[in-house]
Amino acid sequence: MLQSAKGLNGCFSAPHTAAALAGQAILAKGGTAIEAMVAAAAAIAVVYPHMNGIGGDGFWLIARPGEPPIAISGCGRAAERATPEWFANHGHTAAIPTRGPHAALTVPGTISSWQLALEQVAPDRRLPLSELLASAIALAERGMVVTGNQAACTTAKLDGLKDVPGFAETFLIDGAPPREGDVLRQPALARTLQALVSDGLDSFYRGPIADAHAAYLEALGSPLQRSDFQRFAAEMVEPLSVSLSAGQVFNLPPPTQGVASLMILALFDRLKVAEGEGFDHVHGLVEATKQAFLLRNAGLGDPDVMDEPANTWLTPERLDALAGRIDRNKAMSWPVVAKPGDTVWMGAADAQGTVVSFIQSVFWEFGSGVICPQTGVSFQNRGAGFSLAPGPNQVGPGRRPFHTLNPALARMNDGRVMAYGTMGGEGQPQTQAAFFSRYALFGLGLQQAVTAPRWLLGKTWGDQTTTLKLENRFPPSLIDALRAAGHALETIPAFSDMAGHAGAVIRHPSGVLEGASDPRADGAALAF
Repeated sequence: MLQSAKGLNGCFSAPHTAAALAGQAILAKGGTAIEAMVAAAAAIAVVYPHMNGIGGDGFWLIARPGEPPIAISGCGRAAERATPEWFANHGHTAAIPTRGPHAALTVPGTISSWQLALEQVAPDRRLPLSELLASAIALAERGMVVTGNQAACTTAKLDGLKDVPGFAETFLIDGAPPREGDVLRQPALARTLQALVSDGLDSFYRGPIADAHAAYLEALGSPLQRSDFQRFAAEMVEPLSVSLSAGQVFNLPPPTQGVASLMILALFDRLKVAEGEGFDHVHGLVEATKQAFLLRNAGLGDPDVMDEPANTWLTPERLDALAGRIDRNKAMSWPVVAKPGDTVWMGAADAQGTVVSFIQSVFWEFGSGVICPQTGVSFQNRGAGFSLAPGPNQVGPGRRPFHTLNPALARMNDGRVMAYGTMGGEGQPQTQAAFFSRYALFGLGLQQAVTAPRWLLGKTWGDQTTTLKLENRFPPSLIDALRAAGHALETIPAFSDMAGHAGAVIRHPSGVLEGASDPRADGAALAF
């Protein structure tokens, strides 16, 4: 059995070992958890390019001792030209495209989120950016070893990506998908990361990098222009929170689905399930998910145009009413429209007590597929999360699309601080609920809670069906009981990527730091 990592000086969890090592190296130099996260975010953008990149978005939750948690939204906004009329004039009347230049319609926000996060570190103790990006630059320049996950993903998605500008020359080897164990070099991306060191992170939006991206994207027909990059900046936002029997849980506000993650836990907490791993546990969380997703799908979008603020969904009265709709013995009919998406979650904790929960993504595998040959940056297709129809998620100039991304953080009643999260689009709130409930409500060990078999309702990473999927490690008796209650079930292989790549980092009141990583991914939890 894989065990959690424990130490006193630093802890890092990431779905790729190179990212965990990059984060640990900064912690070992005396860097903060925030600086370690920037180093890991840059590294994982190089070594896990199918899941994230610097051409995507990023979100942060940061908790310091004695202070309220803060949240940073690096959510890219839509181009000034991105309107339903613009898409109609370009032949898109039913939906926004998911691949190609027309799918690259939002400004990448993650680099700005790094900059805003680093500003939270006292200037007199900040490490130089050259040290934070050194690992990423080396990995891009000298090459990284392709994981089985990346190889399989590239092969599976090749038909939709091979003809997108810039993709083949960047992520194929001799015209074919790389194999597991191949070495992939990204020299253009290395030069871009080095330019960020030389010119500062802001140059991504208001410097030569921005000029190169704007010229390339406009030439391809993307709605993005240089002015869209110039006006963008990440934002400090007020995190949402809800009180549970185990403590207070925090997440990001809209346009992320963080409110859905909080609702699921709050609704399940109201069911007062006494024991984990049985029918009441799984059925209760699945039915809580349905209630949260119904509200999410109807009303979530850019907070500037939502009919009601998301914090009203978290009032005790609203949650009590929704919990009352859950049948403890029978499954509610399903499906509804699902939300796809891929990403990476990472967590960090330092000896001074700072705990960070971070998530970074290009949305679908390799995002829009558009890569700028000059910079090596692949652009997200997060704008595909917009709708062309009227409503809170309709595309429009400067608007923020629905985001599956939602890093989580909890402050427990006994003083533990827990950063946790996962990749997996529609599965993110569900996987969060599965391992948080196992650890915080039912006392399972941290690594055991992440490793334990998981379920997934609806479509998500790499799958199109809307059934309730259970890893085949669940007892047959539980599967039979869920099916008898009306759940449309199918089983998926043990340790399936479909169940997400989760992780967690905890600071205990004693000062002990603990981390867990997902055996479904290629990562590690490191503590020292």
